[in-house]
Amino acid sequence: MIQAARSGKQNIVEGCAAASTSSKTEIKLINVAKASLKELLEDYEDYLRIRGKARWDKGSVEYEAMRRLGREHNDASYFMALIETRPPETIANMVIILINQADYLLFKQLERLSNDFVKNGGFSERMAALRRKNRGY
Repeated sequence: MIQAARSGKQNIVEGCAAASTSSKTEIKLINVAKASLKELLEDYEDYLRIRGKARWDKGSVEYEAMRRLGREHNDASYFMALIETRPPETIANMVIILINQADYLLFKQLERLSNDFVKNGGFSERMAALRRKNRGY
């Protein structure tokens, strides 16, 4: 679980760092990040299922409150303080919702990156176009 969480974060960072020179690498690494987060999501779902604990239903008070917190707060320290006073099954449900929110945001980022690539090309295409323009082609 720790490795999947770390891998998700690191691939986001690496993908964003690669953005200036390789759209392909950026898109690939964001997809790898999504896959790592899906792996982590499965681990938390397994945790609840194996222990016979309930997963919060969409629309439940807990579910909607956590979704709201996920939209309003983007710093880990806020959530770390919250989990210190919560039982393990609540923490697992909280994390499931945060992972789903992160997955959605990564999906939207990939959608934008793909659209930008189709519209503008990648770094290599833009450089080739500049070379052709500079040569008078």
